[in-house]
Amino acid sequence: MSKLRVGFAGTPEFAATILKSLCLSSLRPVAVFTQPDRPAGRGQRLQAPPVKLIATEFGIPIEQPRSFREAEALHSLQKYNLDLLIVAAYGLILPQAALDIPRIGCINVHASLLPRWRGAAPIERALLAGDSITGVCLMRMEAGLDTGPVYACRSLPITPESTGQTLEHALALIGADLLLDHLPTIAAATPAPQSTDGVCYAPKLSSAEGQIDWLRSADEIARQLRALHPRIPVYTNILSADGPVRLFVLEATANPNGKGPSGTFLSADPKSGLEVGCGSGSLFIQRLRLSRGKGLPLAIAEALNGFRSLLNVGGSLGRSEH
Repeated sequence: MSKLRVGFAGTPEFAATILKSLCLSSLRPVAVFTQPDRPAGRGQRLQAPPVKLIATEFGIPIEQPRSFREAEALHSLQKYNLDLLIVAAYGLILPQAALDIPRIGCINVHASLLPRWRGAAPIERALLAGDSITGVCLMRMEAGLDTGPVYACRSLPITPESTGQTLEHALALIGADLLLDHLPTIAAATPAPQSTDGVCYAPKLSSAEGQIDWLRSADEIARQLRALHPRIPVYTNILSADGPVRLFVLEATANPNGKGPSGTFLSADPKSGLEVGCGSGSLFIQRLRLSRGKGLPLAIAEALNGFRSLLNVGGSLGRSEH
């Protein structure tokens, strides 16, 4: 096993956690592929992806091609003479020409129980859909979108406290363990075809999905917050006399038994929160941020003290952008 030449391709924290486990094992990758550095923050300075930081820490050669549809990128993969390429949340498409280069093939560490949630955002989609369970699969990659046969899976319950961040971290740890358990025998293993039943897709998240529709249930909106925050801001608009004010929800809990007009402030209490009516039930907002003042995160007591005129009981929230 020590002679197996392994490469790794990934970009975000999920992949970085898995890479670090590999680096600390006897299967330290001989090369790492990750997406190019991107501008980030207010200064828009170039920022290295988390996987690059781990590769740098362990002194592993780093490749950052923009696309594997170019001959130069394929050559960068060929030159390492890999037996196996491990892929985790890479974010770039590997065409068949790239998949054919490693001797054993390419193995994807995918954060769902395939065939459910094939695609780019399986963790968030599972939360948004109200799934009670998720997991990780080791899949042999082929040209189709997460359609390849599966070597092994491991499940993880989704609890009412689960968020996109906590699930991502837990699934990365599970994925790393699953990978290390199966890599010693992967060359001789035969993966099982995915079921044709229960196939569904997890499209990439968009910023528009952060806007709250108060006609939905309180449970659905609470799941929206748990799935998206802080990656995608979850927000609504207060329809004030001076025009709409954006309210970003940072922390909230659902009250399935709450009653009142949807999209209306029902109560405002410094301890329990700011209650908003939903299509069914109500939502208690405990922390928020407003597009007024300094725009800082505020506990409800602070928000009520500084912006009581905007947060009056009976006030309306909605989708207006004007």
